[in-house]
Order: sequence, then C-alpha cells, then structure tokens
Amino acid sequence: MGRRNKKKIFEAVEITGAGGKGKGIGKSPDGRVIFIDNVVPGDVADIQTLKKRKAYYQGTAINFHKLSEKRVEPVCQHFGTCGGCKWQNMDYQYQLEYKEDEVVNNLRRVGKIELPEITPILGSKEIYFYRNKMEFSFSDSRWLTAEEINSGVEIEDKEALGFHIPGMWDKILDIKKCHLQEDPSNAIRNFVKKFAKENDLSFFNARKQEGMLRTLMIRTSSTGEIMLLIQFFYEDKEKRELLLNAVAEMFPEITSLQYVINEKGNDTIYDQEVVCFKGRDHIFEQMEGLQFKINAKSFYQTNSAQAYELYKITRDFASLNGDELVYDLYTGTGTIAQFVAKKAKKVIGVEVVPEAIHDAKENAKRNQIENTDFFVGDMKKVFSKEFISNNGAPDVIITDPPRDGMHKDVIAQIIGILPQRIVYVSCNSATQARDLALLDEHYKVTKVQPVDMFPQTHHVENVVCLERR
Repeated sequence: MGRRNKKKIFEAVEITGAGGKGKGIGKSPDGRVIFIDNVVPGDVADIQTLKKRKAYYQGTAINFHKLSEKRVEPVCQHFGTCGGCKWQNMDYQYQLEYKEDEVVNNLRRVGKIELPEITPILGSKEIYFYRNKMEFSFSDSRWLTAEEINSGVEIEDKEALGFHIPGMWDKILDIKKCHLQEDPSNAIRNFVKKFAKENDLSFFNARKQEGMLRTLMIRTSSTGEIMLLIQFFYEDKEKRELLLNAVAEMFPEITSLQYVINEKGNDTIYDQEVVCFKGRDHIFEQMEGLQFKINAKSFYQTNSAQAYELYKITRDFASLNGDELVYDLYTGTGTIAQFVAKKAKKVIGVEVVPEAIHDAKENAKRNQIENTDFFVGDMKKVFSKEFISNNGAPDVIITDPPRDGMHKDVIAQIIGILPQRIVYVSCNSATQARDLALLDEHYKVTKVQPVDMFPQTHHVENVVCLERR
C-alpha cells in the first residue's frame, strides 16, 4: 500500500495548459494528466506528485528548467500562500485566452452541440481592485510560513485578520494588503486589527470556539458608499462600542456601520440579526440610472463595472422589442429583471431566497418600475404548470442559475413551454453545457459570449442565446 502511494518526481515536464481551479496541466511519462500548482503554461519543471488518482496525478513544481514567456511578476506579497488570485503570475491576455478555451472546450466536449462562432471573451478594464465585497476572518493563531517556522525566532504577532488557507477551515493567513478591493478597504482592515490588539479584544479560535472577534465584511459601491460589518462571537458592550466608535471616528466616510453577535458554530450571518450601529443599514449601487439597495445579506455581483457589461450582453441577446413577457429565473435581487424591464412588456422574476425577493420588490418600487412581478420559492416547485397558467407563457426566458446549473425538472418545464428564446447566463460552463445538451432537440445555440468577471482567477462567466428550432 505504502509503495503504491509513494510520491514520485517527474523531470522536465512541459506545462501545456491551464485547467480547473487555476492549476497547470502537464503529462507524466506514463501518459496520465498531472494537475500542478504554482506553474504557468509554457514552464518546464520537475514535478513532485502529491496525490495519485486512477486517471491523473496532482503535483507541485519543485525545480524549474524554463520559465514561460506568459509569466509576469505577481503584485501581491501574499501570492502563493493566499488561495485567492492563483493566476496573478500569468499575463492578463493569456488569462483571457485560457478562460475562453475552457468555455469552448466545455460546450464542445460536455455539450457536444453545434455552436456558432464564439464571440471573443470580454475582458475587464480593471484587473485589480475590482471587487465590491470582501470578507475577512479573525484568528488568534495565524498561519505561519515555512520560513517563519524554520527561523527559530519566537513569533510575537500571532493574531490574523485575513483569508482562510485553501482547504483549511481553521487556518487564517494574515493579510497586509489585498489587491482586490479599492481603498479604504485595506486601511479599515489594518486599523481594526491594530486597534483590537492594542485594546485587548480577543481574536477568534475556530477549534476552541472562543475569542470575541469573528469576521469583518467590507462592501463598497460604484456610488462611493461603504458598508462595514463586524461579527462578534459574544456580546461585550464596552469593548464592542469601543471598537465601533473608534472605527466611526477614524473613517467618517463609512455609510453603514453594522455588527452581529453570532454565538453559533459557523460564521454565516443569514440566520442572524444584523444591528445598525451608525449610519443606514444599507448602501446603494447604481446602474444605468437604476438604484439597487444593498444590505448586509444582499446578493449583488461582486464586480460592479463588469456586471454592467454582463447585463448589457444579456439584454442584447434577449432581443426585446417591448411586447414580450419575460421570465427571469434565479432572479436574485432582481437586477437583471429590472435592467431589461424597460424593453419588455412584463418581467417575472423567481428566486428561492425570501430576502432577495423582498429586496427585488423594494428596488423595483424605488426605481418606479411597474411591469415586474417577483415570486419566492424553490425553482423546481414554483416554476410549475399552475404558475405558467396564472402568469402567462413567456416569450423569452432569462436564466442565471447557481454553479450546479438548472435542475432537470426546470429544464423539463422550459421544454414544456418552449419560449421563442432563452438567454442562459452561467458561472460554470460545464454545467451550462450539460443543460444546453438537454435543450438541444428544441433549441439551437445562436450566440456565445464569455465574460471575465474575476481577473487573476480561473473563474469565467458565459452568456448563451438559444433560439427555437
């Protein structure tokens, strides 16, 4: 058993591609694929295997013979330890190439359907500081680098406010500067950590379930508004108010300062009471004159500028002339529904999260949009024959499901209705391709447009237009 699982070293492996989860791809001498950390296509390196599976290896580069011309110097001091921006060492033009390749390969290999010419991927103008929401975790025993451990020097600064080490739920990397959210995000996070240490506010320990400070969330908007939410494990009114007042004084530009007392085992706030300490309990996002109210629990696309591009493509693919009944499935807070409403006769949004539908209705009212209706419930149950009978058969369906794609019952219902056109927005082109194959008998794919929402990562969105055959 031990012999079979023994780690191997493969010498001078050429990295030929970039695969899932941001890993490089090479071939072992026995013909198996190797998924490799810390490499860029074009590198030639010695690879040490970490795991062996039936059809592939997982490995890491331990010595480089040749460095790829596609490489760039990562801008972030945390690159390689933090799992957030795995492609920071690859030139952005090549990131876009590999994202587009992934979409095309999934549609062809998984979907096995006839495709039109694919429109080149739409890159992001901003490749750093583009996120409008970041969540950081506190820890009383931060992740130590190999250099720190081997130095023999006693570590004084043990607290962390940063990100989880990939695959380790209780290990937090302390972040000095993150390149994903614009200022004052870094300044706020660093101030909170410094002030908490100086004033003996204890940092959380996930294993022992002790310590006062749990998480910190910062939301920003294109309108310049800022929301800060600090999550405490238990109430200590004196220390909580000390910290929140200090933050409010140091950063008067914060629009919404909120907190949560969360005594349960996990960090999710969706079942917790959010308390507004100062300012309003929400901020506003704006898009093409529409205002969207964002509270602590709201879902909103995390790249505001690129979300606008994504929604414009979606509306364009829908080809609305003002007479259509449109269904927007998995509508979230109704942003796409409201964005296309002025071009449609009526838009009906469906979503499983009640708070999201509440936000959607409130936003539509604020934006004086009167031709939208929103319904809450599990998609495969709500989206029924009775629902269609009550609300009318749609001419166009826009669908933006989660990573798992659409449930087979939802697809069956769409086939039962056969709208003229479907616009399918996806953050996972593999499950999208699977769904397109199920629709292929009745629909032809006429347009495909990949969109990069998340530079420096392997993630990619894709918009597809389907027309009735």
